[in-house]
Parts: sequence; structure tokens; C-alpha cells
Amino acid sequence: MTTKELIKAEIDSVPEERLDDLYELIKSFVQSGTKPNKPTLMDSLLEIQIDGPEVFPANLDLYLSGEKREEPNVR
Repeated sequence: MTTKELIKAEIDSVPEERLDDLYELIKSFVQSGTKPNKPTLMDSLLEIQIDGPEVFPANLDLYLSGEKREEPNVR
């Protein structure tokens, strides 16, 4: 018997009330095989978040040199 035939034989022996659980398990198994196991570089880059003042990109050189600092929110 092939592996597929063995799997089908096992499925045939599963009680009717457990078939929904088995279906979800099989569906999850199939979907996990379609996703890359390791995140790509682009996935990692998309997760980068920069927390800074709104004018940060416009004045990057001033922030890097220390001439300008982020001022705390004044209420």
C-alpha cells in the first residue's frame, strides 16, 4: 500500500464525531507547508518601526550631530 492509501484507511477508521477535528488538523498541516518557514529579509524590514518626532526625516542630519533633540510633549 502507498502512504496515501494508508492515510485513507486510517481516516476511514476515525469516528464520525471526530472528523471535524481531523479536518481542521489536516487543513492546518497543508497550509503550514505553503508558508515559508523562515521569514524573508523583506518580511523583517517591513516589521521595523521608528519612533521619533514627525520632523525626524527632514532634520536627520541635525539629530545625528546632536544639534537638535526631541522635545518632550508639553501639556
